[in-house]
Amino acid sequence: MAKSAPKSSRELIERLGVAVRRMGAQSVLASDVIANAFGIHKTDLESLDLIYLRGGACSAGELSKATGLSSGSTTALIDRLVKSGYVVREADPNDRRRQIVRIREDAIKPIKAVYAPMQAEMFKLWSTYDSRDLKIIEDFIVRSTQLHADCLERIKTSVADQPVKRQSRRRGKSEI
Repeated sequence: MAKSAPKSSRELIERLGVAVRRMGAQSVLASDVIANAFGIHKTDLESLDLIYLRGGACSAGELSKATGLSSGSTTALIDRLVKSGYVVREADPNDRRRQIVRIREDAIKPIKAVYAPMQAEMFKLWSTYDSRDLKIIEDFIVRSTQLHADCLERIKTSVADQPVKRQSRRRGKSEI
């Protein structure tokens, strides 16, 4: 079913918001499916991608900042990735107090192989846009991603000292 043309910029922005939310949800669901196929948590899979995007190596502090995880959670994440064989820890050649987390290229080949057909299809789709459009799309994604990260940081800061009402997974009762 074709969508009707938007009547205003406001309507177009609202439709864009829905489309971005759907894309984000689809990305989370895809990560879950692929992570499950490899027997790892989706946070571990996404963190591997963040390390990969940083040239295949980064410090624990850089990974903590990129993921928003606490230092303790980042250490647990790195421990899981080391145990599963996807990364190794190496001494930082510039600072002996620091360790670098480096991806094992041989270990991630099967993950890359799963993503390859989807990536090829995406590149085919993206190739239908001209250079001007691609620059606008890239700008939109980069700026929106940074804004999202900034907003999450403010949310984390504002709720840090507030009790959060959560549903108990075991009892179905609200807990504070």
